[in-house]
This record gives sequence, C-alpha cells and structure tokens, in this order.
Amino acid sequence: MIEQVFLESPHRRWNPLKREWVVVSPHRTQRPWQGQTEDTAQPPSLAYDPACYLCPGNTRAGGHHTPAYTGTYVFENDFAALKPNVPQANLDVDDARLLRASTERGICRVLCFDPRHDLTLATMSVEAIRRVVEMWAEQASELGTLPEIQYVQIFENRGAMMGASNPHPHGQIWATEHIPNEPALELAAQVSYFTEHHKQLLSTYLALELAQQDRIVAENETWAALVPFWAVWPFELLLLPKQNVARIEDLTASQREGLADLLKQVTSAYNRVFDTPFPYSMGLHPAPADNHPHPEWLLHLHFYPPLLRSATVRKFMVGFELLGSPQRDITPESAAATLRQSLI
Repeated sequence: MIEQVFLESPHRRWNPLKREWVVVSPHRTQRPWQGQTEDTAQPPSLAYDPACYLCPGNTRAGGHHTPAYTGTYVFENDFAALKPNVPQANLDVDDARLLRASTERGICRVLCFDPRHDLTLATMSVEAIRRVVEMWAEQASELGTLPEIQYVQIFENRGAMMGASNPHPHGQIWATEHIPNEPALELAAQVSYFTEHHKQLLSTYLALELAQQDRIVAENETWAALVPFWAVWPFELLLLPKQNVARIEDLTASQREGLADLLKQVTSAYNRVFDTPFPYSMGLHPAPADNHPHPEWLLHLHFYPPLLRSATVRKFMVGFELLGSPQRDITPESAAATLRQSLI
C-alpha cells in the first residue's frame, strides 16, 4: 500500500519507461473550473451511414470504393502521412549536427474494426474484438518483415476530442523506416534496465503492481490493465501481458482472446465513468521490427484519455506541462478505484 502522504500531498513520481518525473498534486482536485468545456459526445445512431466513407459499399473521400466487407477491412490510407517510395536524402548543414533532416519512408493503413457504423470497441462483442486483434497481428507480421521498416505503430484515435475524423470504428497502422520517438525512449529505458538488472523492466513492474493491487483496474488469466504509477493523463491505462511476449504477432491464441476480453472490459468501463462515449488515443508498443532479438521488451498498450472531472472538462497539456514537467491532479490510485467501480 502506498503511504498516505503520497495520496494527499504534492509529490513527484518516476516514469521508468521515459525516464522522467511526473508531478502529482492531489490537493488540486477541489479547485473551481471556469475554463473551456467540451460538448458531450453523442454516439452514432445509424448502423449504416450512406455519407460515411468507411461504411461498406460507400465511396471514400479520395474517390476509392469501399467494398461491402462483413468483418474487418484494411486499406492503404488515401491521404497517407508517409509514402513507401521516397528518394533517400540526408541533410546536415556544415556538419554541425544541428540543422539536420532525412527522408522517411513508410506505409500508412486504415483498419475498419466492424462494418457497423454505430459500434465501438466498448460496444463490440469480444468475438468481434478478437478479429481486430487477429488483424493487428497479421498487419504487424506483414509490414514488420519489409526490409525498409523498423517499426509498426498500431493505434486508434477515439472521438472527435482526440482528432478522429470519422466516428466509424477504425484505427490506423503506420509502418516507419525509423523507430519513432516514444518507442525509442522506451527502448533505451528497457535496454538499460535489462542490462543492469538482468530482467525486464515491465515484467518486474507488473509483478509489483499485481502484488499491491492499488492501481490494478482489471485482469484475466493472460493480461492486466492498470493505471500506471507514473500516469500523466487522468484515467490513463497500461495493458500488460502476464507472460513474456515482445510482439503482437507472437501472442498465443489464449493471449489474443485475453487481450480482446480486456479491451472490452476497459473501454466499457471508460464509457461508464462519466456516462458518455469516452475519447482516447490508444496504441500498441511492440518491440522494433529490426530483425534483432529484444529480450528486454514486453509488448504493451497505452490508453491516453483526456477527460478529467466530467464529460465536458478535459485535461490540457499546457503551461508547466509544456515548459516544465508533466503534472496531474487526481492520483493514479483514485483513478484506478473509479475505473474499477465502472467495470461490469
């Protein structure tokens, strides 16, 4: 159990994955709010929307036709941020290592989770979510074997508040020539910990969390969902497998089923916290696809939801967060208790 002083007084917590400190200010939860509020999100009411370019049989914004799919559906992003065929070039003005640039090759795809327009991971069946997990694994395996790809980032932006341009249940897959910043930070931290302690950072961390139970939100035989000790976002979640696995394509059948089950549990719980469709950015962090063994790496998923104290008040990353350090008000322990109470 965590000491009471850390539940009531300002303090900071260490994030070993990014090797940075997070300021926690529990006494600020009672402060009045006269700032910006958001409109309450309303879920789509149509199972099929003729105006939606992700619904089966419709024409997408780029002019391409979406087939009448009946399960999951993957296609190349019509407005991809990265392209596979880019001339290679590097820039370093005066060799000063300051004004540097390099071209970046990549592949961007969209994955429709379900043909129904009015569903989300929270309202889909575990069986349907399992199909999404299978497609994640299939895409990661295919893209990760390409010689020019070093990382496959799978993610979902859920809700207009998180920048989703379409409410149809879908996510994205970006395969990049270089390892992006966030997984690169996590790679360095996990390698360092493994080198010093001869065991995985996240597996060791999960064992501590399972023993304490203070921040565990949900678990099954193969996975656990918890509010990280170092969480920045109010209701942030970290999903970790209980057995050692580095990449999603290496998950066993039972691990894939367990992940689908836990995704259903936590996204449903999110919706019940403020009785509204919960916005979030969610992403998988697998080991790099660089043809090297990564004994230090444990596959994990991050959920970053912005809502703070109601369906209309969000957490802003401004001021001290931008110029100093990440900061949060409600403690991770309090957030975990709220999410546990929201489970079915």
